[in-house]
Amino acid sequence: MVKYRIAWMPGDGVGNDVMEATKIVLDKLALDAEYVPADIGWEFWCNEGEPLPQRTLDLMKETDCALFGAITSKGEDVSQKELIPELQGKGMTYRSPIVRMRQLLDLYICLRPCKGYPGNTLNYKDDIDIVVFRENTEGMYVGVEFAQVPDEFYAVKGVEKLARDAAISIRAITPKGAERIVRAAFEYAKKHGRSQVTAVHKANVLRQTDAVFMDAARKVAADYPDIRFDDANIDAMGMWLLKNPLNYQVIVTTNLFGDIISDLCAQMVGGLGFACSGNIGADYAVFEPTHGSAPKYDGQYKVNPIATILASKMMLDWLGEGEMATRLEGAVAEIIAEGEVRTYDMGGTHTTLEMAQAIAAKL
Repeated sequence: MVKYRIAWMPGDGVGNDVMEATKIVLDKLALDAEYVPADIGWEFWCNEGEPLPQRTLDLMKETDCALFGAITSKGEDVSQKELIPELQGKGMTYRSPIVRMRQLLDLYICLRPCKGYPGNTLNYKDDIDIVVFRENTEGMYVGVEFAQVPDEFYAVKGVEKLARDAAISIRAITPKGAERIVRAAFEYAKKHGRSQVTAVHKANVLRQTDAVFMDAARKVAADYPDIRFDDANIDAMGMWLLKNPLNYQVIVTTNLFGDIISDLCAQMVGGLGFACSGNIGADYAVFEPTHGSAPKYDGQYKVNPIATILASKMMLDWLGEGEMATRLEGAVAEIIAEGEVRTYDMGGTHTTLEMAQAIAAKL
């Protein structure tokens, strides 16, 4: 029997390309695993009306974790009525399956390491090494929205100022959700020898929801007296990160703010081609690059696979395969430092698979 069963979820567009590249590296490591194909993404929504089929959720329950490629996101309210005639009138719209997966499986930690590997000419500064903990199930991403203000809302103080045709979204922060993401950040800092945790918020304006978050943050911080705790407003944090990125080690924040601040941190260490992420719960995790599906590059093997390869490194760590994870990160760092193999975003002409083959050759 194999040691691990891993749900293999290429998703859409270049997700297939970067996952193929990552498999080259995992095969070279000889990880004792079965990679079980799992259906997810735009194609399944178009054909079946469900981008995250129940069979995929059932399969995930039978695997140890998942590795995920990329997903199509649609900013507009997309309907299937012209794609699937039998769904006429059912009002079905596309919603990101990764967001739904996080909520259904309670993958409440979004862990995003942002590390500047020496030799990467895209680095803002080589020594940047920031880890972002983003709450992954609450905040502005709960999916409770209204196209116009419901009549019953006008009984709430302040709502009477809103026009009837105002669209509104609910921001939900619970004490439990806030406390567990902050504790995860402090536990990480403790385990990895980091001396500082910074909570990012907007409590001066979002007085109720961010008050809940900051109350939990201060409560948890008191349990870790050896770790310095500070906080910053999200707008000021954007400025301070650009000015003094080496001042920050672990950042913890709410869902929307974490989505924004982690992309800023990623850009400072080379961009989304280097940005990996883990969606982690109590007993299951999904690892992914943070870039999109880039359909215009689908099948061209042009994009940088390092983000997905580093996501597999995170997966190895989570599985307890620390030695393999260390070797893999070392190989990635060596290729970046040498600068001889570079994909287009790095100013080179090497393909997705050539980058993976070069990393594998270092193992």
